[in-house]
Amino acid sequence: MQDFTLTIVIPCYNEKNSIRTIVDKVLEAPIDNKEIIVVDDKSTDGTSEILDREIAPLVSRVIHHKVNQGKGGALRTGFAHATGDAVIIQDADLEYDPQEYPRVVLPVVNDECDVCYGSRFLGQAAKGYKANQLANKGLTALSNLFTHLHLTDMETCYKCFRREVIQSVDIQENRFGFEPEITAKISRMNGVRVKEVPISYYPRTNEEGKKIGFKDGVRAIYCIWKYRKG
Repeated sequence: MQDFTLTIVIPCYNEKNSIRTIVDKVLEAPIDNKEIIVVDDKSTDGTSEILDREIAPLVSRVIHHKVNQGKGGALRTGFAHATGDAVIIQDADLEYDPQEYPRVVLPVVNDECDVCYGSRFLGQAAKGYKANQLANKGLTALSNLFTHLHLTDMETCYKCFRREVIQSVDIQENRFGFEPEITAKISRMNGVRVKEVPISYYPRTNEEGKKIGFKDGVRAIYCIWKYRKG
């Protein structure tokens, strides 16, 4: 993978307690060439200052939003600035392990697919994950009904794309609705191959800062319906 560059896009909002840790983990990930782009979605807890003081010298780019746009908006910004051969999403919390990048990236590098999803539910990789599991599986099943992709985890963070694929997607959703939106739009691209691989997952609670909630689930259902057609 020495001739291959992976762009890691890290959307970030109020993650002062974890942002340095996750960036250090990304830097240690077993990928030779990394472009790391952190998008701060107008944090208000001191994260922005940490990014400028500690993180900026360590990564390729730190981008600050002047107005909070949501995770989808932060990803839209990060994808637009990506220059690597492939792009992967990395949340700023500690729920996903960058040491597992090769699992999700290698299928794209080896031309087995154009998009690879890291599934928390495939096999036994995340067998300890309980919270919101039924909701995620229900949303994935509903999404599959329209996309015909037969995924097990549409809502996963770890999605790896060939750069030209993700940069051709016009992302309209600003919050967590981007998950079903991206999945629906990719499913309609001619010749784009999608694959799933098992990954691990270490969920945090709402008290620990998890931001997705019931309203986001309702929005996801709406987005599955909204983006079911071209």
